[in-house]
Amino acid sequence: MVATPRNQADVNRTAILAHLGAQGPASRADLARALDVSPALITQLTRDLLAEGLIEELEAASSGGRPARMLGLVSRDIAAIGVKVAPDHVALVEVAIDGAVRRSATHAFDAVSPLAASNLIELVQRFISEGESNNILGVGVGLPGTVAQQGIGVVDSTQLGWNQVPLGEQLRRALDLPVVVENNVNALSVAEQLFGQGRDFDNVLVVTVGNGVGAGLIADGAIVRGRAGGAGDLGHVPVREDGPLCQCGNRGCLEAIIGQSALVNDARSIRLLGPDEGIDDLRALADAGNEGAREIFSHAGHQLGRALAGAVNLLDPEIVVLSGEGVEAWAHWSSSFEHALRSSLVPGKRGIPVAVERWQDDRWAQGAAALVLATPFDAQGVAGDQGRLVRERLVASIEAKA
Repeated sequence: MVATPRNQADVNRTAILAHLGAQGPASRADLARALDVSPALITQLTRDLLAEGLIEELEAASSGGRPARMLGLVSRDIAAIGVKVAPDHVALVEVAIDGAVRRSATHAFDAVSPLAASNLIELVQRFISEGESNNILGVGVGLPGTVAQQGIGVVDSTQLGWNQVPLGEQLRRALDLPVVVENNVNALSVAEQLFGQGRDFDNVLVVTVGNGVGAGLIADGAIVRGRAGGAGDLGHVPVREDGPLCQCGNRGCLEAIIGQSALVNDARSIRLLGPDEGIDDLRALADAGNEGAREIFSHAGHQLGRALAGAVNLLDPEIVVLSGEGVEAWAHWSSSFEHALRSSLVPGKRGIPVAVERWQDDRWAQGAAALVLATPFDAQGVAGDQGRLVRERLVASIEAKA
């Protein structure tokens, strides 16, 4: 689906709510400066938000000149639940309409257990019941895998060992709430677009490195999902024809060469690590100056830089944001990554900024919640019927406050 100017307007509407919630009441001029959009656009967007009852005009503020009409949120009690599902744990957050994380929790989780779905439902139910908000718009779930339609939520994931799991339907039935399910990197990209370093750009490439390697592309303010929600699978770009076997069944994928399991296997093959040691031990060795450990990370940085250069040359983003568990060892990736990236880019793209964001599980879960918070302004209708249900709950919540 081709992005339109309306998509970016929808992003800016959500950004206005986020700014007012995080920074407090502001004038239209303040919002235009903070969000780097024209005063005319701010006037148009705030007129819509006022008509929808999401914001209100407050007492005028004056510093000697003409009083500026201040705008504020109608309600701060509205929230969404975000869930990040990993093979061995689940992270949950409650996020206010302004994007602020109110509370969070992390629990152990076994994705390959026959009871995985029921265990996940129980964790989400318990988290919701422990909160104080009665105005939950819905639940967003981010996970490693492919989700053809957010509003349906049927999941295929090699990392989780799930094949055609109807997670959205199962959660909706148990929770009696709207549920949207999305690839976790796409969800993180939404958070970056609304609340993070991608906020000032319309075209952003978010790349995550950890157990896998993923990418989320925001083009003209809208997430690019592809035909069946599988766009951005950077980890399965073929890098080496005779390379190691990847969990997807092919050989030589980028993920099979620079994913955390691959780095640990490389370290074990040269006896840097024992059978019970993992990526944290490898990073500790590199931090202590072990040349073998540093070389493993350096090689990974080189491979990532070359692969990412191909993506930048192809997609032409304004900024690249790097995140994921792998960035915890970025000091050992960065030098070789920078050289490989810049030397492999076409001349006109060599100056592209690359932002490395400190990895946090909360951020991923916040991205899942952002799927719900952005749904009321989803002009593309990506969330389908679940988007309609979220909007209905938002309107009902506002009317109840009136």
